[in-house]
This record gives sequence, C-alpha cells and structure tokens, in this order.
Amino acid sequence: MTPTTPIAGTVSPDFATPWRRLARGRSVVHSDPDWDALAGAGWVARIMSEEVTDRAHAKQGRSIGRWTLTRGGRTLVVYLKRHYVLPRRLGLLAALFPSQPWSPGLEEWRNLAWAQANGIPVPRTAAVGELRGPWGRLQSFLATEELTDMLPLHEAIPRARDRMPAEAFVTWKRGLLAELARLSREFHRRGAFHQDLYLCHFYVADADIGRSPTEWAGRVVVIDFHRLAHRKIWAWWWQAKDLGQLLYSTFDVPGVTDDDRRRFWALYRGGDWSGSSPPPEWVARVARRRARRYEQHNAKVRARIAG
Repeated sequence: MTPTTPIAGTVSPDFATPWRRLARGRSVVHSDPDWDALAGAGWVARIMSEEVTDRAHAKQGRSIGRWTLTRGGRTLVVYLKRHYVLPRRLGLLAALFPSQPWSPGLEEWRNLAWAQANGIPVPRTAAVGELRGPWGRLQSFLATEELTDMLPLHEAIPRARDRMPAEAFVTWKRGLLAELARLSREFHRRGAFHQDLYLCHFYVADADIGRSPTEWAGRVVVIDFHRLAHRKIWAWWWQAKDLGQLLYSTFDVPGVTDDDRRRFWALYRGGDWSGSSPPPEWVARVARRRARRYEQHNAKVRARIAG
C-alpha cells in the first residue's frame, strides 16, 4: 500500500486510476514530525499490530489505549484509536472516491480540524491514517496527544470545590459556566452537534483548579469528535439532544447546583448567535426530558448489572 500525506483535515487528490487503487490499495496517512521521529522508520506498517495495554479497551473490531513513545530522551504520550476491520463496501468506496474520508479515524480527524478552525480547543492529532488495502480492505487509526496535567470536568469540579473557599468556588464556576456555554453555542450556531456532549469530554488544566483565570476562553479543551454531525433539518432536536446529554452528566456531580444549570441556560441562550438564532425556551424543556430519560435508562442498566 502506498501512503499519501494530506494537509490537516483534508484528503489530498489521488490521481491513480480507480483500478490501480482497487487492485493495489493506496493509504492516506498524515503525521507530525515529532511522531515520525519517535515512532521510528516503517511505523505505518506496524501501527495496527503495536501492543498497547495502558488504559486499553477493545470491542467489536476496534480498540483505544494510551501509548507512550520514547526515543533519544524525548517522550510523546497519545491515545491511539484503531479500527481493524471496516465494512468492505467502505473500502470499495474509498477506491472509487479517494478524496473523501471513509473510516472513523479520518472522519474524526476532519471533525477535529473543523473544530479547531472554528475556535474550539481540541487535542493535537499526532498521526492519522486510513489504510486502504487491495479489494476493499480498510482499516484506520487516530493518535491524539494526551492532555497532560488536565482533568475532565466531572472530576475537576469536585476537586475545585474541595480546594477553594465557598465564595471563590462560586466565582470559579461562573467563569467556567460562561466558557461551557460559549463552546456549546459555537457548535450549535454553526449547525454542528457533538452528540457526546458530556462533562467528561471537557478538560481543564489542573493548574486552573483552585484559582479563577482572568480569561477562560481557550482554557477548556473538548475531546471525542467521532460522532460530530452537521444538521440543517430538525436542528432543534439535535440541539436538545446535546443539551440533554450535558445536563444529565451534571447529575450527581458534587459542586454542581440547580442555580448553575439555570445560569448555563441563560448564558448559552443569551450569547452571540451570529449566523443563527437563539433556541426557543421549549428546547430547554425537551433537553430536561431527555436528561431524565438518560437517567432512567442508565438506572435500569445499573440495576440489571447489579442483579
């Protein structure tokens, strides 16, 4: 398989004939220089078979794990997502229409590039590839740099509550809520929906836990873009889904109050909706119903597992 190297978020033109791509395969690979230096020569041929055991999870032909690369006194820590066996029809489509992403790895990379271009902080992509083998065989990988010394919000908020005096904690939350509202609005006013908009997918630096930054913009990083979708039809439904997920994820998080939830909605709805319109009030009601539905569903799942 012959690799090609596209620019960030796009797939380079491929001028080989469809027959050549189908019979021989032609992979799409992008990597940063530090990754190339640390992964070593020939890493593309090894990437799908490398043993990654740290915080590893695998199911249904895919895996994710934390991988530490070390060479010459330099270190890079990434989370490596791999899809080992993708539907052959996608591989055939990749041979016919090579300028489009046809795998989860390349699709998420494109989504990360879109988010970054629109002012949403995301992890750096160190390497990504769509391995297009002969006769429709298709695999993909995505390596994103670890958010070192950062915590997801469902852990950061309780920690801030424990570290800070009560009044300072309230001030800290207000700044954080404003940034959460801004980030959510940046997705939605562009017709983009994360579809996994939970607190655990927002990260803040440990250094910002226990002190109130003078400016929160750019200090909260969003992860997991594999389900990002752009919708024009029934956008309010997708909006309520995202907001319902975010609301549900605040339940049982120490330090989050009903006042915080109401403040978030006011900040979210009352901010800059350039290019779109603020959501009507009933979207909040739909989001609350969805959050309760998530809560009921997960309670049943926990009971079934426990029983």
